[in-house]
Formats: sequence, structure tokens, C-alpha cells
Amino acid sequence: MSDPAIIVSPMSRTTAVQPSFDDLGVPLADVTFVVVDLETTGGAADSEITEVGAVKVRGGEVLGEFQTLVRPSAPIPPMIQVLTGITNQMVAGAPPLAEVLPAFAEFARGSALVAHNARFDTGFLRRGYEQLGLSWPRPTVVDTVAVARTALLRDEVPNCKLATLARHFRSTTEPNHRALSDARATVDVLHGLLARVGNLGVHTLEDLTEFALQVSPDRRAKRVWAQGAPETAGVYFFVADSTAADGTPKREVLYVGKSNNLKRRVRSYFSAAEKRGRIHEMVRVATGVEFIECATDLEAEVRELRMIESLAPRYNRRSKNQRKLTWLKLTDEAFPRLSVVHTVRDQAPHFGPFRSRDAANEAALTLYDAFKLRRCTPRLSRRTPSASCALAEMGRCLAPCELGAGAEAYPSVVEEVRSSWEADVRPVLRSVRGRLTKLVGQQRYEEAGEVAERLTAYYRTSLRFHRVRSLARCRELVAAVPSAAGWDIHVIRYGRLAAATSAPSARARTAAEEAAAMAETVLPAVGGWPAASIEEAERVAAWLELPGVRLIETDGSWEWPLHAGLPDGALPRELLGEQPLAELLAS
Repeated sequence: MSDPAIIVSPMSRTTAVQPSFDDLGVPLADVTFVVVDLETTGGAADSEITEVGAVKVRGGEVLGEFQTLVRPSAPIPPMIQVLTGITNQMVAGAPPLAEVLPAFAEFARGSALVAHNARFDTGFLRRGYEQLGLSWPRPTVVDTVAVARTALLRDEVPNCKLATLARHFRSTTEPNHRALSDARATVDVLHGLLARVGNLGVHTLEDLTEFALQVSPDRRAKRVWAQGAPETAGVYFFVADSTAADGTPKREVLYVGKSNNLKRRVRSYFSAAEKRGRIHEMVRVATGVEFIECATDLEAEVRELRMIESLAPRYNRRSKNQRKLTWLKLTDEAFPRLSVVHTVRDQAPHFGPFRSRDAANEAALTLYDAFKLRRCTPRLSRRTPSASCALAEMGRCLAPCELGAGAEAYPSVVEEVRSSWEADVRPVLRSVRGRLTKLVGQQRYEEAGEVAERLTAYYRTSLRFHRVRSLARCRELVAAVPSAAGWDIHVIRYGRLAAATSAPSARARTAAEEAAAMAETVLPAVGGWPAASIEEAERVAAWLELPGVRLIETDGSWEWPLHAGLPDGALPRELLGEQPLAELLAS
């Protein structure tokens, strides 16, 4: 899969696109609002509805009203009776909620719900729907409290209570804690607020909901950028066009992302769903957004990684330093030692990668505990002996520096280390059994936990090592997975995605052959590591491990050593041995 230049067709630029009606949203004059208010027995989770009042309006005209008392299953608390004026006698002959909610659902069907402090009212409605087995329609909800807090200044109203706003907008109905009266007052407040926010660029239902969530007008206006985006998998990138000091055009890619539905994902950047401060800043700076369609989700993931690595967009945080990793290396000298390195430059044995130098040093300590490797850094001679250090006196190093028996036995220790990397992780894991058993027996659980945590981290690195190495050693894999279009097909060479396509089932075999024939030429990397970044190889490996993936062609072996990993749940037994933990704690 060759990397495209960051050039797209003229239609993919979105800075000068005329918005369609779909992108503009539903004009407020065409929206049917159902303004609802509930009276309840309280605000607790077990409280019940005692009255429902609602007014249906559109374009400033009242279309209908809905009002009924509701008989709760428990008495109304005295304080609530005083507040609302609704008594137990009044609701004794009222219909139960099981009769009221279906009628209200029909009244409100297809409408946007409006309420003052909407979370309270919609919370009771949703709970009632669930109790009755009704499907909650997920309507658009407008909270007049939220709109008022954004639209009105503090010197205009002291607070956003319904009575305060009703007086401010000269409502013809005074709210009195009865459902229909409060709903009528909320209608007047709604109309007053709509007149106010219309001067602030709020003209559609979508504008109104985003305005209530404090989405800036500038960000809402850029929502039309998503119009040219396809509803397919791909990569999107925000750009900033400017002019350099010498007058030449200048372009910067600000942010790169991927999605399986580009249009839906890009639109989310201009709505209240996007809450990241740095992304708000990025959208403000951006002058446009562009797209690259991809045949499959995996291709989109890989293109995103490669673009982030090559362009280093300033608003991306993840995946910018894909090559900034750390390995442990067995040095190429008379008596090899462990060295922490940041690049693989030769064929010497390497283990990792680790995400930090500290993690590599922790793994080195694990290996020193398991094998009597030397820790000193001087280059030792095979012919001239030198003085040993304190570790040799403690029996924790073979002291090859002294030559003699230690030097003769040292190559076998180095081979054990190499084997633990390449073939069998169990000797490293089992090396702490005695120490862990002793610590647990002495109830030194914190120290035992630190040892176990270090071995667990080492084991996870071993799994990562074999996962990427097994792919890197395979010259070619052609694999497919079922998709909505038929089959997603990928060609993978030395751990790098070389081609991607999608085809209906009838053409899957032919499409796979064509993809392999047209795939990018990939050469093996130094040391048997992936020809791509480690992060790309891991994404490819994750895709290959999905349920339903089928191998079509293989050139080389995609395999792990038998003991590179452990069965599920076997790690504690490898660390502690056959004796159950309960017995250790009891001993």
C-alpha cells in the first residue's frame, strides 16, 4: 500500500462548499416543540409522577395541550402537597402512570421536548418508559435553563428560575407549581429566548441545542465542512492555509484522524460532543478539512499512523513518536552484556520494544535476577584477566573477567538469555519462585507485589516481542475478513500493510490476487523487525487476530514458539509454582 501524497480531488476541499439544507439543520419555525412539566412526589429515585402538563407549539402557535393528574402508588408527602396543591384526595380517582404515559407518548411523537431544568423531567419520563416496557424515542431535548444561562446576561436576570424568567419575558401565565400552568409559562419563556438567540446566529434546532451547550457560533458555522465528506472509512485532516512573509502560499496540517464514517466523525468536531480544549483551538485555527477515502478500516488506521509520523501535526498527541522506542541488546563482544538502545542497527539479539528507558531497565533487572550476566560496562578481554567486582563475590555474576571457569560457562548463560527471548519465557518467570514464596510467607506482600508486577510487565513485553517478530519474518500474508461490502482484503509484507481492497464475495479471490500483484514492494528490515513502525505492525496483528479472518495466501511462516506465551490464567502459577496461593498464605 503506497502512501499517497497529501493531495485530494477538488471536491474534497470543504472551505468553499455551499451548505445544503441537511447541513443547515431544521429551521426553528418548522420544529414542533412539546413543552412539558411534571409534578412529582419528590426528587428521589423512588419518587413518582403526580401530574403531567404539556403544550405543543410550532412557529409560535399552540397546536394542542395535554394535562392529567396521575395516581401514584404511595401517598404524597405533606410538604409536596403544600408546595403543589395536589392532595391525595385529588389523585385518588386519577389514572395510573401505565395509562398516562402511552397517551403522552402519542401526543409528543416526533416532537422535540422542551422543559425547564429538563434533566429532572426527562429523567422521570425515561424511568417511566422503562418501567412500562416502552421504548424511549431519544428526542431532541431543549433545556430552557441552559439556553437562558447562555443567552442572558447576569445584570438582566438575577437567576434562571422559571418564575424569574416568566416575569422577564412578560409571560401571560404565572407559574404556580401545577404542571400545565408551568408548561404554559415555559412556552412563553421559550419564545422569548428564541427571539433573543436568533440575533446570535441560532436559526435551526441543531443550532439551538449546541448553543445551550455553549458551542461557539464560529465552530457551528464550520459544520458545513463535513458536507463533502463521504460516509465511508478513511482519513481526515484539518489544514491551515496562510501566506508566508515572502508572499508564497503556506499550508500546515494541524490534525490527522481516521474514522469508519468520515462525515459523521468530522461533523462531531463542530458540535457539543467535542469537549477537548486543544481541539476547540484547532478548529478555530483551521481553514479547511480534507479527506482520503480508504477501502477498509485497517487501511484508514495505517494511513493515519503514517501521516501523523511523517507530518507531526501539532494538535495530535498520540502516535507522533512511533520510532521513539527502547530495546535491550546483547552486545557483540567477548563476554556480551545487556545494553539499552534506541535503534536496531545490526543483527545482534534485541528484545523489546519498551515504551521507555525505565521500562527497559526494569526488564534488565529481571534478567539479572534470572541469569548471572555481568553488569559492568568495560570491554573485557578473552586473554587478559581483570579484577572482579562485588557482584561476583555475592555469587550474582559468573565473573568472566577473571577468565577460568566463569569465562567457560558464560557463553551458555548468554545462550539461555537469547533462548528466553526467542523461544521460552518460562525460565525468567520461574526464576523468582523462591523469592516470591519467601516474601509471601513473611507477609511482605508489598514487596512481593512489586516483584510480581515487574515479572508481569516483562511477560507482556515478551508477548509484544513475538507478536511483531512473527509478522516481520513472514514475507507475505494475504488475508480477508467478512464485511458489509463482502470481504475486506489485505496484503501484509514483513509486518507492513502493502495493499488493501474490498470486494463482493463473488470477486474475493480475484480481488486478492489483483491486490497482491499491485501491492507495494517491501524489503525486510534489519534484525528481523517489522518493515513498518511497531505501532503499525501491532495494528495489523490485531486485525489478523479478529474472529473470522481467513488466510488466503502465505509466503513464509507466521508462527510463535510453543512457550513464548502461557495459557490464560497460568501466569500466577508460573511465578509461584504448584503450591496454591492460599497454602502459601497459611504457611
